[in-house]
Formats: sequence, C-alpha cells, structure tokens
Amino acid sequence: MIGIKAIASYLPEHRVSNIDRAEEAGKDVNFITEKVGFTSLLRKSSEEDTSDLCVKAFEALLTKKPDINREDIDCLIVVTQNPDGAGLPHTSAIVQHKLGLSENVAAFDISLGCSGFVYALDVIRSLMIAQGMRHGLLFTSDPYSKIIDPLDYNTELLFGDAAAVTYITENPVFISRKSTYCTNGKLSHSIKVDESTELLSMRGNNVFKFAVSKVPPQIERCLDINGLNKNEVDLYLLHQGSKYIIDNLVPLLGVDKNKVPFLAAETGNTVSSSIPLMLENYMDTYEKTILISGFGVGLSWATSILVRI
Repeated sequence: MIGIKAIASYLPEHRVSNIDRAEEAGKDVNFITEKVGFTSLLRKSSEEDTSDLCVKAFEALLTKKPDINREDIDCLIVVTQNPDGAGLPHTSAIVQHKLGLSENVAAFDISLGCSGFVYALDVIRSLMIAQGMRHGLLFTSDPYSKIIDPLDYNTELLFGDAAAVTYITENPVFISRKSTYCTNGKLSHSIKVDESTELLSMRGNNVFKFAVSKVPPQIERCLDINGLNKNEVDLYLLHQGSKYIIDNLVPLLGVDKNKVPFLAAETGNTVSSSIPLMLENYMDTYEKTILISGFGVGLSWATSILVRI
C-alpha cells in the first residue's frame, strides 16, 4: 500500500508585515486581518532559489525520518510554476543533484499552481504503484516573490514563499481515494504573468467568483463518488487563497466552520504548498478522513479524500 508517510516544510525566516504597511497599501488593519487574512508573509532570501527551498524542506524531513536512505528514492516530483532559472533544466533534476540521489530516479516537474498538490499526489502514487516504486518525494515550491510587482498590492499582500516535501512510501499514514479535477482555461487570464512586464497580474473578483461558485459543487461531487456525506469528513483543508474566500466557502459547504481551518495568517498564500503545510499539522492527530481541495491558477480546481490507515 502506497501513500503519505510524512510531510516536512521549509518556512523562510524573513517575514514581511502586512499590518505595518497597511497604510502604505491604502488598506485599514481590519481589511488586512478579516479580508486578506495574512498579517505577515514569508519571503525567501535573494540567495535562495526554488530548488534550495526544496532541499531545505528535505533536510527538515530527515529530522523527522532519519532512517530515509537517499539511495532508496526512486521517484521525485517538483510542483512549481516558478522554477530555477528559465525552467531549463527542470528543477527536479537540480533537486536530484543537490540531494545527492541515485541516478536511478524518475524526476520531473509539474507546472500547476494552487491545485498542484492534489494533482501531483495522484500522479506520484499512480506512477509508483504502476512501476513498483517504493520511495517517492513530492515537493511543492512556488516562490511568487520572484514575479510579484512590489507596488501591486492586489498581489503583494497575498503571496508567501515556502516549500514542502511529502514522503510517499509503503506503510503510510494516509492513502488517497478518488479525486475530482476541473479546468477553465477561458478564465486563465485571471491569474497570469504579464508578457510585457513579466510580473504577476490578478483579477481578484474573477478569482473570488470562481472559488465560491465552482469549489463547493466539486467538493459535493468528490464526496459523492467516494460514498461519503459531509459529516463523515473530519477536516476540510482548503487552499488558503485568502481568509475572505475561506469564510465565504464555509456556509456554502454547509459544514462546521471548526472543520475548515484558516492557518495561513503568518505565512500568506503559498500556492501549491498551502495544503501540505496544513496537512503537516494533522499527521499525528486523530482526524481519520480529510478532504483536500486546491483551486486557482489555470483556472484549475481539484479535490480528493485522504483516509488515515
């Protein structure tokens, strides 16, 4: 049985305070705390690249699982849309080299944003099961500070830098069940890098309407295909796009708000890392059934069910 054995993360030490710069951004503090929800944002150093964040997440994993043998790793995936350099070579190859892994490893990148963890979890498990692999590393690392315009507070107040690594192997803590995936490329311009400036631009109203209209029906469908009702789910880990989005999704889902945590106040929206950063907190707790749902860039949204073994 192949599934999630452990999760570890790397959070850069440097933080930017949204509270301190609320006036500069033309916002009041209440807007920062109740709407945006991110009181501070993680920021990598200028010396750190996407692959470095992955390496530091792996070092954190070794403190939890010191028995991991690098020679045993046979699959490595990096989910990122902000790779090292210009994306050539692929960041996963750079990570493989920096970690000193064997050459006998499948290594590739997946270019997905906020839905990336849900997609990649199914991809790595399916590949490993099909090919008889036993030890996989799923990295999420998408430092948006690379592409943010520091004067565009529609994006500058939202995104934080972080990385996570999910160790996939036998005798797991969680296995995933059936997932649901959706894409609307017609609205892909809602979150994109502008070709002329090479900086991030976002139509926040489009993103909000998309999240509240598309995510709840997909969650309902995922529950249905897994034969579950809402009350049988112990925890709903939703991508931490903003506190306002999470607060509006809760009544639409019709579940207890205590089951839908907002845990990103001091990190920011860490894109593909937001779900594993949350899940890391619940690896050793009592919750048996956890729903994970990622939504954003693409526009793409994906939902899955994790069951504790």
